Amino acid sequence: MVLVHLVNAFAKTPHGGNPAGVCLDQGLSDANMQNIAAQVGFSETAFVMDSRKADGRVRFFTPVTEVDLCGHATIALYTVMRNRKVIKPGEYTQETRAGILAVQVACDTVWMDQKPPQYLGMLDKSVVACLGLKSSDLVDLPIEVVDTALPTIIVPVRSLDTLLHAAPDGKKVGELNSAYGNGLLYAFSLETLHPSTAHGRMFAPNLGIPEESATGLANGALACYLRKHVLERQAGFVFEQGYAMNRPSEILARLKVVDGVIKRVSVGGSALIKGQLEVEP
Repeated sequence: MVLVHLVNAFAKTPHGGNPAGVCLDQGLSDANMQNIAAQVGFSETAFVMDSRKADGRVRFFTPVTEVDLCGHATIALYTVMRNRKVIKPGEYTQETRAGILAVQVACDTVWMDQKPPQYLGMLDKSVVACLGLKSSDLVDLPIEVVDTALPTIIVPVRSLDTLLHAAPDGKKVGELNSAYGNGLLYAFSLETLHPSTAHGRMFAPNLGIPEESATGLANGALACYLRKHVLERQAGFVFEQGYAMNRPSEILARLKVVDGVIKRVSVGGSALIKGQLEVEP
């Protein structure tokens, strides 16, 4: 049997956040890890192992496939290791399929680096039909694909009410995501429920995630998008997500900008360890 820690990352309330599995067992095969992630059933489960290139190697599995990087599962993993005294607060490097990235572990939060953004092009506003929306439901900003580890289609919605009542067609959203790097679709509004920068909803049915309550990668991409198009001097952000799923979440983001160029993207937050589960590998 393999022990999996059950963690709510980016939780705004005791019942909020995004559930992630964390497995510290070594020596598991690819098939073992995929099977464990499918049994846990969360959007991602993180598996840690030794690395010759960094302080540790981390692999991330959804219920159906492996992904290059996962923000909320990284926050969950380092929270578990800190609380179990496997590591102390400090700065670490993790080897991932997205590269070797820095992680900063504090006493009550964890921050993880993503890659500097790549802007992969604009989409026609008609693509919002997959969310059950019309072009008139959008503000006068582009729909853009931003990649800080996974291509993310950023969709600017005019009002919070419209965003919360969007009714995505899972098949059409999945087809759209697959056409742009098999990534994520992240719709946001600058109207918020709390003192936050933006409110978001993330959809990735092609990855086995119909909707996710807190997405580190998507919010890192959104921070870069907002810096480029809306908040040209801002380097710190607070994002809210998960309210449409009754799982309130808060994701922090910060950018290091040198001579107008984003050199570092970091996403952070806290996590709550909710329990453990034993599964057959």
